[in-house]
Amino acid sequence: MKKLLFTIFAVGGLLTHGALQAQEAQEDYVKFGGAVRYNIHDKSWNDDKTDPQFTWDTWRLNVDARTAGVDLSFEYRFYPTSGNSHFLHHGWLGYGFNEDLYMKLGVTQVPFGITKFASHSWWFQIPYYVGLEDDYDMGIKFDYTGIENLTLNFAYFHQPEPNGGVSAGLDPNASRYSYDITSIAPSVDDEGKEIPGTGAAIKETRQFNIRAAYNLSDDWEIGLSGQFGSNYNSVLDESVASNAFAAHVVGNFGNGFNFKGEYISYDYGAKDNAGNDLAAVQMGAYGSNYNVAAKADIWVAGLAYSIPVEWGPISNIQPYIDYSVITKAEEGFHNSEHFVPGFLVTAGSIYTYVDWAFGKNNAWVGDQWTNGLAKGKDQSGWDRRFNINIGYYF
Repeated sequence: MKKLLFTIFAVGGLLTHGALQAQEAQEDYVKFGGAVRYNIHDKSWNDDKTDPQFTWDTWRLNVDARTAGVDLSFEYRFYPTSGNSHFLHHGWLGYGFNEDLYMKLGVTQVPFGITKFASHSWWFQIPYYVGLEDDYDMGIKFDYTGIENLTLNFAYFHQPEPNGGVSAGLDPNASRYSYDITSIAPSVDDEGKEIPGTGAAIKETRQFNIRAAYNLSDDWEIGLSGQFGSNYNSVLDESVASNAFAAHVVGNFGNGFNFKGEYISYDYGAKDNAGNDLAAVQMGAYGSNYNVAAKADIWVAGLAYSIPVEWGPISNIQPYIDYSVITKAEEGFHNSEHFVPGFLVTAGSIYTYVDWAFGKNNAWVGDQWTNGLAKGKDQSGWDRRFNINIGYYF
């Protein structure tokens, strides 16, 4: 026992000493920033003769600060054309115990797969739309870099990020930036009465994440990720285990090329209010919901090439091709595909994405909103959306 206490105090002393040294080297500050983005789009499946349309995509406010060695990062977003939805993107307090161990407490990015994005385009890759790319939840995360060439992330998320606000008629429980599982409203009879046992009063809870990323060289990273949580049904007062696993590789080569590759396998175990296993779960963000296959594999690949230029304010052009596909476990469910060729134009703090997005059984690219990512249909042709997003970041 004495040896154990001595070890605990010794380790605690080293951490405290390192933290005090880090605090002395840091100065307090407060920085304000934000972004404004505009969108031009034309959809192949839209019968609206007003296409193409020019819309105000989003605006956001950012605050980054430090005081007494404690960091703050906060971002709030507004989407005028997505049901006037607004919500917290992230908000956390950070503390460095020493040079190797950093903690974030609050709404932070879930350490899973390729971070920060598995995509090159403005459209993300398809894991984002099932809650497995650039996902944010409420909890605590530790980043450890004390082993050469290795970064370890450990996190516990008690619940999804808090809801924001939306226009009337949209689901306030789906007012968030990243996709999470939402409750399915019960069915009603002809008299408008709730049919017992229908619906699924479920929510994500008690999620653990671990991620390891190893640098093979200055240009190549490989990694493994695991996610272990549960989906709680408040009617049954019962939780079902939920998990996801990922392997990824990111690399730079050939004087300007960047490659991102990823494999994901997930199983969103959940039950409806009658105790039946769900083949599809409902997920929501931006005030709206759709259905997603409860169990599937995802394959992701993206290639980009950076071209430095000196054309007035333009300093770089990056063409890219991103592709991802979901192969679903449930019999009778059809694959969902996501293919985005395009290019990024950089001019100072102005970033312009020009994308030709193609989709099959794709909620955001096509007319299969409700069940495209769940059962879908036998779709031979591609739905298409031409999209230009212009963003000024400050």
